[in-house]
Amino acid sequence: MKVRKAQAVWQGTLREGQGTVSFGEGAFEGAYSWAGRFEDGPGTNPEELLGAAQAACFSMAFSSGLTRAGFAPERIETTANVHFEKLEGGWTVTRIVRDATSGEVIHEDTYDSSYKTVDGITLVGTG
Repeated sequence: MKVRKAQAVWQGTLREGQGTVSFGEGAFEGAYSWAGRFEDGPGTNPEELLGAAQAACFSMAFSSGLTRAGFAPERIETTANVHFEKLEGGWTVTRIVRDATSGEVIHEDTYDSSYKTVDGITLVGTG
């Protein structure tokens, strides 16, 4: 079993403090703060990191599904929009909306109709 590690360090009070988050054995390190999470301040926040993780996982799963369906995707770009709202019980992620595109154009007449859905992902054409 693989164990992945992420670390966060926070210094100071909640509103005036600041922190750093890192993971991937130095692959990523970034600042985060109250202003970056609840206002329009600089740095990242836990919700963006959650969105990045979902987008990365989805891109890999989509690539796998397309490959099994007989396609050879060259590039998949996924955006995850994380909705973070204040509810009665406090702040919470209420939904994550993903939008993925593939650099490959897939026309309906070039694939078996059984692949209108690939691993639960509905393929939507534009033409």
